[in-house]
Amino acid sequence: MSEDEIRSQISAKEDEITKIEEEANKKEASAEKEIETEYDAQIATAEKDLAAKEKAKDEAIEKAAEWTAKKKEAIAAAKVANKEVATLNKGKATALKSKLKDIATEKKNGVKAVQGEIKALNKQLAALQKMAME
Repeated sequence: MSEDEIRSQISAKEDEITKIEEEANKKEASAEKEIETEYDAQIATAEKDLAAKEKAKDEAIEKAAEWTAKKKEAIAAAKVANKEVATLNKGKATALKSKLKDIATEKKNGVKAVQGEIKALNKQLAALQKMAME
């Protein structure tokens, strides 16, 4: 082969390379558009879904914090109420015990007084019976 023929073949091969590169560039551009068309809508939908889920998460965190604060308040209030109930029950038991003791003392004193009167009346009766026998 002659030098010109070889140069001609080299030039043809270089043209072939250029053509391959141009076709590859066209395919790349086409592939980008195809992939963008396929994925951009899905990505947009997923991003909207993500934003909604993030918002829901943030609201849930906020509500959880509120409920945690309410829980602490409710626990404290229940503790105070429990203490008040215990104090009132103890006071009730003490008052009842005191009242029953007072009643028992009053009963004892009343019975003792009446027994004393009975004893005195029995003495009078015995004295009358003794006089009646004489």
